[in-house]
Amino acid sequence: MSDIQIIRDYIPGSIGRVVELHGTYYHAHWNFGPFFESKVAAELAEFTRRYDKNRDGFWTASLEGRIEGSITIDGIDNTGKGAHLRWFIVSDALRGKGVGNRLIHSAMDFCRNKNYKRVYLWTFEGLNPARHLYEKHGFKLIEEHHGMQWGTEVIEQRFERRFE
Repeated sequence: MSDIQIIRDYIPGSIGRVVELHGTYYHAHWNFGPFFESKVAAELAEFTRRYDKNRDGFWTASLEGRIEGSITIDGIDNTGKGAHLRWFIVSDALRGKGVGNRLIHSAMDFCRNKNYKRVYLWTFEGLNPARHLYEKHGFKLIEEHHGMQWGTEVIEQRFERRFE
């Protein structure tokens, strides 16, 4: 898939498209509803307003000018809890074709170059292909509990990667 471009930083339409990818995927596969989609929209919009390219990273995967995936590193608390990996998604059209691996690789290179000591993410049990990618890139499961942070009860999981 050499015609897939990984683009760093905001591009027009990226907020709406990343929210759309999350809303459609998580509704179709997990029955998440408007609570989840509006949470993604609000938090992504807030992140974009305070985006600092020296601290934060935002990448999209684009095919023929259409965003088909994304990943974010929110570095606002990198010296506290750690940098936060967020909004990682790949469209159904590109899932399983190495795009997710390329996105995570870009994000981890950014964290290494910024000398971030720790990166964490929240996900939930059952997203096995994503979990495989996280573990492949050095993340370890460090916390697990029932929760409703996405509007539906799931077993929430916190993964973390430390850089030495």
